[in-house]
Amino acid sequence: MQTFVIHWFRRDLRLTDNTALLAAAATGHSVLPVFILDEAIYKGRFASGSRLAFMLKALRSLDEQLKVYGSRLLVKLGEPGGILHQLVAEAGASAVYANADYTPYAHRRDHTIKSGLGVPLHLFDDVALLPPGAVLKGDGKPFVVFTPFKKAWLNIPKGPVQSAPALGAFVKLDSLPMVDGWGTVPSPQELGFAPTVDLPEASEVEATRRLDEFINGRAAAYATGRNVLAAERQDDTRPESSFLSPYLRFGMLSPRQAYQAARAAYPAANSTHARESLETWVSELVWRDFYMHILHFFPQVLKSSFRPEYDRVEWRQFPAEFQRWKEGMTGYPVVDAAMRQLRAMGWMPNRARMIVASFLTKDLLIDWREGERHFMQWLIDGDPAANNGGWQWSAGTGTDAQPYFRIFNPVSQGENFDPDGRYVRRWVPELAQVPDKFIHQPWAMPAPPANYPPPMVNHGEARTRTLSAFKAVKG
Repeated sequence: MQTFVIHWFRRDLRLTDNTALLAAAATGHSVLPVFILDEAIYKGRFASGSRLAFMLKALRSLDEQLKVYGSRLLVKLGEPGGILHQLVAEAGASAVYANADYTPYAHRRDHTIKSGLGVPLHLFDDVALLPPGAVLKGDGKPFVVFTPFKKAWLNIPKGPVQSAPALGAFVKLDSLPMVDGWGTVPSPQELGFAPTVDLPEASEVEATRRLDEFINGRAAAYATGRNVLAAERQDDTRPESSFLSPYLRFGMLSPRQAYQAARAAYPAANSTHARESLETWVSELVWRDFYMHILHFFPQVLKSSFRPEYDRVEWRQFPAEFQRWKEGMTGYPVVDAAMRQLRAMGWMPNRARMIVASFLTKDLLIDWREGERHFMQWLIDGDPAANNGGWQWSAGTGTDAQPYFRIFNPVSQGENFDPDGRYVRRWVPELAQVPDKFIHQPWAMPAPPANYPPPMVNHGEARTRTLSAFKAVKG
């Protein structure tokens, strides 16, 4: 019987610069490309119809790529350990190759599989530029503050971008007639989800195109442009961000490709601002690694505050107010625009995420975990580490967090980052005819729009309430 090795695709839905895949191909054995739809993906705590639909599009694109190799993606639904054990037996596979993930669930799953598979499970570091354990303090302990983490991170070499496997690397379709499931990527409806958001193209080719477009264009102004909420063109829903986070989330783009593209562009940057912009974007990649490290070393953050004293905050339980926040009906235009963009696109720019998170946790004093869960249910780039880190930063409960007494004013945030109201008018059509002067506080108009609600909370009073709640647990 011919011997195969399995490459288990997970958060690495690409052929180029795929560490575990290249290691599997280097064995000289034919590689059986497998993706397993674990129930945890579509029935777990953070299951998301929009993110699932985006991932399924990516799987179909990957399957099309594999056709060029004379192969297909083998898609299986079920428990990963049992499926891999079955494939090892049926295909005569001598080993399984995969790229490591660093969530608590992934650690448990991989440990269980590794101990009972019967053949080696080889795990490789690929999803982060520098994996957990690679950036430590002098005493061997993990960093819990971003700035010294970044300083150490920048001084550690990063790997090069590698090419895709050779054309003969994969199992041919006629090699395993006993295996069914070739190319059978289900639809979201088959997994119990109705269509949700308007999804972008999901493929390795599209990820590379977007990276090139960003590096050769908007990256030069990223330091300031990333905070501009509205897109330059009326027909474009993206602001000046890279919009690469969904592709990094599912590995249609490797973090090395992103990092090395930025570094390659640096010598040609023709202004101080352009160089600062590239450095700022690289910092976002550092933040991505940092939160993966935090989740790896402090897995309790998925359930509790990194700073335990803040678990004693008396969060308010007001489901009706939470629902108005989710629907974008708070009466604060920039908050509502962002929340409606989330429901339409499954995405919003980082500045908008900070604004709405501050509003939920500081103006409404609703538990950050409620917001964390809602984001994970909608974001196509929803990542447990980054999402948790961002929410705890905004709430003031996390590592290296925004101080609890720093509370965003939703009016001034709108005025600063959407000064002409284009973002608000794009996503809150009830305010389309409101003059610039009143676009971020339409309630101040002589005759406010009848079909848009007044503010659900007085920001000044809410700020006082929140400061009291946090001071009560600070002692």
